[in-house]
Amino acid sequence: MSTPPILEITGLNVTFRTEAGTVHAVRGVDLTVPEGSVMGVVGESGCGKTVTMLAVLGLLPRNATVTGSVKFRGRELLGLPAKELRKLRGAKLAMIFQDPVTSLNPVFSIGHQVAEAIRVHHPDVGKKAANARAVELLKRVGIPEAARRAEDYPHQFSGGMCQRAMIAMAMANDPDLLIADEPTTALDVTIQAQILDLLRDLRRDKGIGVVLITHDLGVVAGLAEEMAVLYAGRVVERGQVGDIYRRPRHPYTRGLLASLPKVNAEGKEALTPIEGAPPSLLTVPAGCSFHPRCPRREDLCLHDDPALRQVGPVKSACHFAEDLDPEPAATG
Repeated sequence: MSTPPILEITGLNVTFRTEAGTVHAVRGVDLTVPEGSVMGVVGESGCGKTVTMLAVLGLLPRNATVTGSVKFRGRELLGLPAKELRKLRGAKLAMIFQDPVTSLNPVFSIGHQVAEAIRVHHPDVGKKAANARAVELLKRVGIPEAARRAEDYPHQFSGGMCQRAMIAMAMANDPDLLIADEPTTALDVTIQAQILDLLRDLRRDKGIGVVLITHDLGVVAGLAEEMAVLYAGRVVERGQVGDIYRRPRHPYTRGLLASLPKVNAEGKEALTPIEGAPPSLLTVPAGCSFHPRCPRREDLCLHDDPALRQVGPVKSACHFAEDLDPEPAATG
């Protein structure tokens, strides 16, 4: 008997009511995260990556409307009473937010904040035991002199150390699913590698599922088995990382890969950007939402929105997925 996925998102739609009109932030997203796997969710800023995961956790503002289905270990989360959702959030479901410095409270010490995450879900744990556990967690994520640094405040930590502290807080209650939102943004290359190694070790040692939100395809290649590419609130390509990198079946994915530096390039080689800019989600283009920027577009694309369908080993939402050049868009 196969193990059910740890997270299953089906037909997720998220809209926001604003003074300018209705923002269609997420449009029919389907995602499945198998037990103990890493799913990469990639795309340009504003494509719906973070909003999708905030909807999973029930952390969207009041002006949001969410429909569809979000199941965690087979349990429906949408519509769950706030009290029940709070029991799961931070315990079974945890998130590392995008900006660790602003996510930490500046008036409390790092150790206090990690210990608080423990005591919220385990009120029977005493203050002394929670503080000791906090130091242990900070030590595990590589904070030097953890007992002393636990007394420091967020402004006394570097960006990389704040990110480690956020990971320690997220792991405080041994969650089953960890959502990491741009965990390496604004960090230097060395610290990026350390954070990714830490996530890899946590996944291996604890067997947790991970959703990795990023715009960095290199990060996905180094950590994830599967990936979903989002554009204008929709999944436009999904499959195993290796299959998509070797032969992307959507022009947008090809564009993302073509814009990467190639390690095997000889001499100076210009990168190939994607022309234009992502559309406003107030007025999503008719037909395929990528058609204003797509070099492959035809008249059909202007009025017929392609469904996500199986094309070889991957799923693609492109009318011409079968006809795209079989050569990979990037080899670096």
